[in-house]
Formats: sequence, C-alpha cells, structure tokens
Amino acid sequence: MNDLGDAHLRTWTLRFIALLAADTRDQLAWLGGRELETKDVVDEAELVCRVFEGLVERGVFEPEYLRELRALGRRLGEIDVACRVGPWAHALATDQAWDDTRRLARDVLLTALGDWRQPLPHPVRL
Repeated sequence: MNDLGDAHLRTWTLRFIALLAADTRDQLAWLGGRELETKDVVDEAELVCRVFEGLVERGVFEPEYLRELRALGRRLGEIDVACRVGPWAHALATDQAWDDTRRLARDVLLTALGDWRQPLPHPVRL
C-alpha cells in the first residue's frame, strides 16, 4: 500500500463526490461558465466509483461505504446515452438523473464523513 498515493486518491474521490453532491447553483458556480461535456463528467464519476472501490479493498475506506457507492455508480450507469450529450450545465438544469445523483452522492459522504457538505475540487482551467 502506498500511503501517500492512497491519501491523495482518497481526497480526490471525496472531492469529486462532493462536487456531485453539491447544490445545482454551487455546481454551476464551480463550472464558472466553462463548457464541460456531460459525457466527460459521467465518465469521470464512474472512474471515481471504481477507484473508491479499490480503496475499500485496500482498507482506505470502510466496506460499509460500498452500498451507497454502488447505488451511485448504478445511477450514473443508467444515464441514457442521449442525455450524456451536451454541456453538463444544461444537463444539471434539465435531467432528473442529476437530482438522483446528487442525493446518492450525499449518501456516500454522509456515511463516509458524517456530512455531505465538503470542499469542492479545484476547477481545472481549460
């Protein structure tokens, strides 16, 4: 186990899940007018779920977190291909899947940290 690498991955996964859990207005503020494709957000979120599962296997997270995490991963996987097209800002406002994702991401953070309100990741400048 690489403690430094695992600590970084732990922080990265929790921050990304915090972005998924944030209120819509906070997500839009985080975007700051950038055009981030919905497909890219879904792909990254699915990757975060897989990394999180790997961290559970290595003992970084408790196995009890898997139920909420897997529910989040399933919901992300159910987002229709047609709904993955276009800017994430538009999808946040029009697709019910993001309300479901927000609720499930909050469940993960509540179980893992006791509070879903967490710092958001630093936006990447494109």
